[in-house]
Amino acid sequence: MSQIRRQTIAGLTPGAVFTVTRSFSEADVRLFADMTLDYNPVHFDDQFVAAKGFNARICHGLLIGGMVTQIGGQIGWLASGMSFRFKRPVYIGDEVTCTLTITDIDDRGRAKADVVIVNQHNDVVLTAHLTGIVPGKAEIRILEKILKNEESDADASSD
Repeated sequence: MSQIRRQTIAGLTPGAVFTVTRSFSEADVRLFADMTLDYNPVHFDDQFVAAKGFNARICHGLLIGGMVTQIGGQIGWLASGMSFRFKRPVYIGDEVTCTLTITDIDDRGRAKADVVIVNQHNDVVLTAHLTGIVPGKAEIRILEKILKNEESDADASSD
């Protein structure tokens, strides 16, 4: 995580690329359902899943789309818009990689980014377009302090 923050502190420019990879477990899907109250049977019931034509239970689309917030949160990106296109299902246990590319930053820090999420077979499962505001100089100084504190805490716990 701190690599994303370091890259942000060094300076964000159009063309900057950030990538994270993870898998989602049954527990993740259940927790997301409990938080959102989305209990669509396509996430939980094998008979319903088979009737829909899927190979297995699938993750919530917004759970997968939420990977952009892992990157955005480390950047300090304040989102103003997110547009998702769900291309393929993500099955519980799939490994997915989210790549966010900043495409534009204006002089007021208003930014745009494109996102592509692929599964372990390199199939595109989701694309997105984001808009928002990236940190200015004052916020960057605070991010530097946060990173130093995180690194100090990590050093202290490894002793």
